[in-house]
Amino acid sequence: MRKTFLFGYLLALGATLSAQEIPHIKADQLSAWKNAETDTVFVLNFWATWCAPCVAELPEFEKLHQAFSAQPVQVILINTDFRRDVEKRVRPFVQRQKLQSQVVFMDETTPNNWIDLVSADWSGAIPATLIVSKRRGFERFFEKQLRYEELEQTLREALAKP
Repeated sequence: MRKTFLFGYLLALGATLSAQEIPHIKADQLSAWKNAETDTVFVLNFWATWCAPCVAELPEFEKLHQAFSAQPVQVILINTDFRRDVEKRVRPFVQRQKLQSQVVFMDETTPNNWIDLVSADWSGAIPATLIVSKRRGFERFFEKQLRYEELEQTLREALAKP
C-alpha cells in the first residue's frame, strides 16, 4: 500500500512539474493577434532568457495574468532566444520559473520581418510589450522594463474602451 501511494505521488508530482509546451510561431501570428475581431486584450511581451530586465519583469506579467484571469485578457510571453536554445534553455527556464502565462517562441530568422508588425517605433530592443485590442481600438507599445502598476493601469484603460 505504501509503495503504491509513493508511486502515485511521484507520478502526480512528475505531471505537475512537466514544462508547458512552447509553440513556435511566425510573424503572421502577431498580425492575427493584432487584428483579432474579439473583445480580448492581448498583452504581448517580447523577452529572452539572457536579458536581465526581461527576466526581472516576468513576475509582473505573471501577476497580471493571475489578476485578470476572469477578464477577456490574454498574456502571451514571446520568447526571442535562438531556436537551438528552446529545448535546452527556454523550456527548463519556464519550468523553473513556474510561468503560467502562455509562452511561445518567435520562430523567424530575420527580426526585421516582424519587428515592424509589432510597432513602427520599435528599435528591436527588449524587453518590449504591446497591449492591443483591435475591436476596442486600443494599442500601446512599450520598449522598456515595465512595473506591475504601469501594466495594470494600461490594461484597465484598454478594458474600459467599449
